[in-house]
Amino acid sequence: MKTNFQKIPFLISIIFLLVFCYVFYFLYKEINKNIISTDDITVQWQDEANRHEETKTLSRGVKIVEKETATLEKHFARNSDVVPFLDTIEQLAPKVGANAETTSVDLSSDKLSLIVGLKVKGKFESIYKFLTLLENSPYELQFLSFSVSNIEKTTDWEATMQMRLISFIN
Repeated sequence: MKTNFQKIPFLISIIFLLVFCYVFYFLYKEINKNIISTDDITVQWQDEANRHEETKTLSRGVKIVEKETATLEKHFARNSDVVPFLDTIEQLAPKVGANAETTSVDLSSDKLSLIVGLKVKGKFESIYKFLTLLENSPYELQFLSFSVSNIEKTTDWEATMQMRLISFIN
């Protein structure tokens, strides 16, 4: 009887060992599945983070290009809208104490440039400074004619000029 009594704990130990081995194997498999799924999710997350960063970079690039495009477009006058160009020219005169008036606007015969006539009144220094501002304006201008005359019985001068806007988009 003593031998049977010793066999029962041994069998119980073997059964527990088998149960625990099965539980260990089952948990090991589940942990490996979780590790694999975590790795997959981490890769997906990293891909999304990279795409998000690329989107941010592209967005910043687009903003930079938009600013540069706006700056570049300020240097050109469009056929459909020459008013900003004319306003810019006329707004330069009061800055130097002169008065500018657009007298004519024509499209050149080759339709690649704009011919603008201006009449400027003011002190001689003001007219000279206005001419300097025109030369330094963001637009590419070519002066076709320029005449300055003293207005009788005053210290004011009058200049008439005709210029070609070369930076013109038809």
